[in-house]
Amino acid sequence: MQRAAAPSPVYYAGNAPPPPEPPVRGRLWRVLGVLSIVMSVVLVAGSLTAYGFWRRLDGQIDRENVDGRLGVDRPEKLNGSLNILLIGSDSRAGRNARYGTEPGQRSDTTILLHISPGGENAIGISFPRDSMVQMPSCKRRNGTTVPAQFGMINTAFSNGGPACTWKTIESLTDIHIDHYVEVDFAGFKRVVDALGGVEICVPRRIDDPKAELRLRPGRQVVRGDQALGYVRTRYALGDGSDLDRIKRQQAFMASVTKKATDKGMLTDPGRTYDFLSAVAKSIKADEDLTLSVMQRLAGSLRGMSAGKVRFVTVPVEAYPQDRNRVQFNRALAEPLFRAVREDNKLPEPEPVPVGNQVKPVPPAQVQVGVYNAAGTPGLAQRTADQLTERGFQVVKVGTADRTYARTQILYGAGAERQAARVAIAVPGPKPRAWRAARPGRVYLVIGKSGARLRGLNASVPRVAGEIRADRDVCAAT
Repeated sequence: MQRAAAPSPVYYAGNAPPPPEPPVRGRLWRVLGVLSIVMSVVLVAGSLTAYGFWRRLDGQIDRENVDGRLGVDRPEKLNGSLNILLIGSDSRAGRNARYGTEPGQRSDTTILLHISPGGENAIGISFPRDSMVQMPSCKRRNGTTVPAQFGMINTAFSNGGPACTWKTIESLTDIHIDHYVEVDFAGFKRVVDALGGVEICVPRRIDDPKAELRLRPGRQVVRGDQALGYVRTRYALGDGSDLDRIKRQQAFMASVTKKATDKGMLTDPGRTYDFLSAVAKSIKADEDLTLSVMQRLAGSLRGMSAGKVRFVTVPVEAYPQDRNRVQFNRALAEPLFRAVREDNKLPEPEPVPVGNQVKPVPPAQVQVGVYNAAGTPGLAQRTADQLTERGFQVVKVGTADRTYARTQILYGAGAERQAARVAIAVPGPKPRAWRAARPGRVYLVIGKSGARLRGLNASVPRVAGEIRADRDVCAAT
């Protein structure tokens, strides 16, 4: 093979050899209806294609502008997924006054809904409201600033509204959030009633006047106040803990999702529109969750089934200073957060060498250096971490002194098969020999065109205690 001519020197941090520039080619309750609402919208909406229907739904949604209150130091978006922050408000204002006169409002339900690229799968991640966390400074709607502080995670909402909760979750997970949706008590009941009720299963007779909840044992359908009482009660069911209640609420959400994706719902346009209209009247969202965004989302999720939707809780452990509080178990939570950050589509079939094509070696036999030539902080290290997870030997991570337009895969003498393996992991750039490279070494130089790695089969791992939306509601009763 003819070798490429040596380029003019461009020096890298760590004394990495310079690549050539390639040709340019261009507390009181948990509003479980939050997740149910959004999930149902995105799963069912695909059956409504008439633009007029969409316009009428869009006009019923209350929106808030959060621009300027999220800050500039936000996590980078690494893939084509969609992340929606779902917030349950316990406001007693207006139509919610019958539930008490408690001042202010908190976000006693905080869920991050992650939809994989292409609508392949969805996962709802619950953040326990008793979690003790570090919260960033936040701007209120009136322009004043609440300083950074340590406390329960639901304090963020009372500090600065949905924008502050949004900012807090991003800072804790390093996951880029695209939109938020908020719902209150009355909205929750409206949505459940529009579904015709939701199936639940209880182990014994329940009589809880405080929660307005009276249930017979076994399988049954609940509506309105009964449904709200079911997700509000804390001591009539379970051990009274917040974590135990979250598990019950996740089972409720799974049942809602299962019903919303039922064929009877999907094939009845009138029923579908009535349901979605109830949803639209019950939520508040950011201004960027536009009509066109909802249409694109619905189209991409048209084929999703309940079996591809699951619900988990962020792994937590006891908070040493207060036995009534918890803190994130970082050793278990971080792999979940990382998987969501880096979630990609299911992998395409690996290319099979044909004729004289080079046969790639296994990743473990590849020594690769990863260099950032895009000017995006942390890009090389994130990519290197992903390659390491796939079995590659990452021997160097560096930063270029200049930027390049295109990502390059360069290799030294005897590393052609190793470069072929890198090209499979990072589809797009064609490997090129480089005389100045170390023998046996491959160099991945990430330009402004980026380096999206081929997806893995299970990029978002299974989590202990997770609930799938297609399960039998009495399975754990």
